[in-house]
Amino acid sequence: MTSSRATPAGEGVLPPLLVGVAGGSGSGKSTLCRVLAAALGPERVALLSHDAYYRDRSAVPPAQRERLDYDVPDALDQPLFLAHLTALRAGAAIETPQYCFTTHRRLGAGLAVAPRPIILIEGILLLCDPAVRLALDLSIFLRAPERLRLQRRLARDTMERGRTPESVLKQFHATVRPAHAQWVDPSQERADLVLSTAGPIEPLAEIAARVITDRLERRAAFRSGAA
Repeated sequence: MTSSRATPAGEGVLPPLLVGVAGGSGSGKSTLCRVLAAALGPERVALLSHDAYYRDRSAVPPAQRERLDYDVPDALDQPLFLAHLTALRAGAAIETPQYCFTTHRRLGAGLAVAPRPIILIEGILLLCDPAVRLALDLSIFLRAPERLRLQRRLARDTMERGRTPESVLKQFHATVRPAHAQWVDPSQERADLVLSTAGPIEPLAEIAARVITDRLERRAAFRSGAA
């Protein structure tokens, strides 16, 4: 649900800068966003995950849920996601859905996200939707070798999402790899900045932070000159 509470936007107050961080599963999106938030100042940054917007599959029998493809754009609730991006840009706080990756169901309201000067939005399929690309002020794509992405995905899904290594590998070969080739990898051509995350994340965060800071300063200068 989108909150009706809005931050008063007085004259000269800029709307939040919406920064999209895309890339394949295990490419380092969440890690980069955390490091970026620390570098830019936690009080200036809000984090939003596209993963929270997977469609609720409560109406689908559990046995069938496992056979659904969750690595295509249609697996996500884009109307709600876009409505929340619009609300954040307008200065309104939102509550993201709470999604369970084990049962593929929504469990009610999730995290509250308040509008801040910079909103980092991360997601695998983030740049596949033209409406989302239009809503973003800056887009970053993270590129990583498949072997590294699979290694990271295995660690995350077994430790954080209660899955078995066998189920993770099965899904990777059945849907994740084909979807990466069809949807994710081509979307890097639409990004403003492409970074390789095969090495340490800190140098990449420094580059991204400089780009974001420069974009903020240019917006502020434009607003000042137009006033």
